[in-house]
Amino acid sequence: MATPSHYVGTARSRLDGPAKVTGAAKYAAEFTAPDLAHGVVVSSAIAKGRITAIDTAAAEAVPGVIKVFTHENKPRTAWLDYNYRDQVAPPGSPFRALNGPDIVYGGQPVALVVAESFELARHGASLVKVTYSEEAPNTDLEKNRDAAYVPPKKRSGIKPPPDPRGDAAQAYDAAPIQLRQEYKQAIEHHNPMEPHASTVVYEGEGKLTIHDKIQGVNNTQGYVCSVFSLKPDDVRVITPYVGGGFGSGLRPQYQLYLAVSAALDLKRSVRVVLTRDQMFTFGYRPETYQTVALGADNDGRLQALTHDAVAGTSTFEDYQEAVVNWSGLLYHCPNVTLDYKLAKIDTYTPSDMRAPGAVTGIFALESAMDELAYATGVDPLDLRLRNYAERDEGEGKDFTSKALRAAYEQGAQKFGWSKRKAEPRSMRDGRELVGWGMATGVWEAMMMQSSASATLTPDGKLELACSTADLGTGTYTILAQIGADALGLDLDHVTTRLGDTALPEAPLAGGSWTAASSGAAVQAACRTVAEKLFGYARGMADSPLANADFAHVTFAGGEIRLQGDASRKVSIAEAMRAGGVERVEATETVKPSMLTNMRFSAYTHSAVFAEVKIDEELGVVRVTRIVSAIAAGKILNLKTARSQILGGVVMGIGAALEEESMLDHNLGRIMNHNLGEYHVPVNADIHDIEVIFVDEHDDKVSPLGVKGLGEIGIVGAAAAVANAVFHATGKRVRELPITIDKIIG
Repeated sequence: MATPSHYVGTARSRLDGPAKVTGAAKYAAEFTAPDLAHGVVVSSAIAKGRITAIDTAAAEAVPGVIKVFTHENKPRTAWLDYNYRDQVAPPGSPFRALNGPDIVYGGQPVALVVAESFELARHGASLVKVTYSEEAPNTDLEKNRDAAYVPPKKRSGIKPPPDPRGDAAQAYDAAPIQLRQEYKQAIEHHNPMEPHASTVVYEGEGKLTIHDKIQGVNNTQGYVCSVFSLKPDDVRVITPYVGGGFGSGLRPQYQLYLAVSAALDLKRSVRVVLTRDQMFTFGYRPETYQTVALGADNDGRLQALTHDAVAGTSTFEDYQEAVVNWSGLLYHCPNVTLDYKLAKIDTYTPSDMRAPGAVTGIFALESAMDELAYATGVDPLDLRLRNYAERDEGEGKDFTSKALRAAYEQGAQKFGWSKRKAEPRSMRDGRELVGWGMATGVWEAMMMQSSASATLTPDGKLELACSTADLGTGTYTILAQIGADALGLDLDHVTTRLGDTALPEAPLAGGSWTAASSGAAVQAACRTVAEKLFGYARGMADSPLANADFAHVTFAGGEIRLQGDASRKVSIAEAMRAGGVERVEATETVKPSMLTNMRFSAYTHSAVFAEVKIDEELGVVRVTRIVSAIAAGKILNLKTARSQILGGVVMGIGAALEEESMLDHNLGRIMNHNLGEYHVPVNADIHDIEVIFVDEHDDKVSPLGVKGLGEIGIVGAAAAVANAVFHATGKRVRELPITIDKIIG
């Protein structure tokens, strides 16, 4: 069957856009029920210690307050740690809200006040009095670096650093050019616009319908069933829209546990919404210290590379990211040693945040490569080309495809890199210093097992369905484009249903794998529908397609047409009448190729070029231009794809210049726990961003040739900005974010 791309590869507006801008789209805290009660969480006032007394009498005396849940009266749930492990949980003992009197991190939930209205619950929460025995918290990662350890149990899906190759220490000592520096990444919080919330609708007899802020409804369902000993058929999770996630919604958060506990105990529906302050009381991008050492010849060719990292984790889980692995695959180097350790501190467990590990590790590596360029007198772009890796030397595999050279070339041309003056502080615009910097980005191109269904009716209407989420990335739209092309339908005749455990199971929406995974499942389901329909058409009396082969027909305009002879055709309605059916349905499951994964490495790549202008006296940095050239296989939708890269670049600018969750180590608490003091880029911070998609054909990475775009836009962006800051000022800042005090101090 030929499937011409009428929609795939074009720029299309989001099909869910009108629902979002008109308010028709409903989020987790906007669903309701006739008996809905409201819960408000009481957060711990200390970071470490023990609850010695908790007085709920004043709260319970408020008319309309239904019940106050604490560790003293919480409903019984599963006993074993295993039952609390979700699909992406790191090794350790997952946090359990209200599990006992011990306080293990600042902001930990200590009570849930449930009332007839949100206002009453909030008032009741203000009346709960908690007495503590306080201990000094240990939250300073720098003071705990000497106690760092290699995590004994590895996190599923996260590759540990590969074994050393060559002798990096000896090669470094023998190298004529030696560079060793330390880099630091601050804690960052995700801060999606939609706060975390769960609306648990009690359907009677222990059955629940849950609306949860989650990036994968099946993860919520599995967690709830495991913790509360419920059957999957009794727990339906529906999350059609997610107001941003960036990884914060990969794991079920504590408001879900509290809402379900209350709903089952009270036998009525309960909603729990976290405040913006409480959005700082769970996962985050971890603070990380990194040391990169590069040994090179006088021409800048790498002879030795070592990359060591120490990241913070909680006292109860060993959260892990691939931080240093990128240094073993991005550049050709015969001698490489990589090391990654954790140090326990008294905080909540970190969590995946857009391109976890890569944002951190690439900042250090690409800053070090920029420093090497200046040390050797080689242009930063030329240096990367001299050390270009044709294979994944860390894994010893060929790439499924790699168009990074084209990204370098096209990005540099669009940016005007050839006009760059090499000397720091050599470019000016009035009172501002001008700096140009660049960096490479890399992210895994993954495909996961996924299922999807397709249902076609005689009027040419197609419904696609799978349980994956749309985080605002355009999933509704790209799946519809794939389905429309597969069956030759108008895009407005295709409906997509997502975010419901009643639909075919798909993986969590994360890791940039949704388009490749659920897109391939939709394509497979549509192909099966097409085969069934073709069978009906060919079986018609005097069928125009009687002797045709499926490989030689095309679906277009609501018809099945023979290639080369458009007069031989059968309409969808005619084929269904011939088959005696009112609809044609199919559900298919796709899996990644184990053989391909064994033989090849698959990655997206980018080349990021940045211009900054810095007030010489005030140290104020403006990122005036970014060019991001992306090599990511087939691009399904040029408009939503560009939007993904724009969003990633903006987050990269935030990481470079603004985002930092500040811990007071005496209190063990995040102090800037709001959007007033936790700075993120706003419109005035963002100027010209140009996105280039280079041609990259890949017939191995996934059935669609898609690599995914959610993460690659942010990787390398902070490093490019940091390198531009050095070029402008001649001052190397190795700690993110790069704030005014670090420039003029």
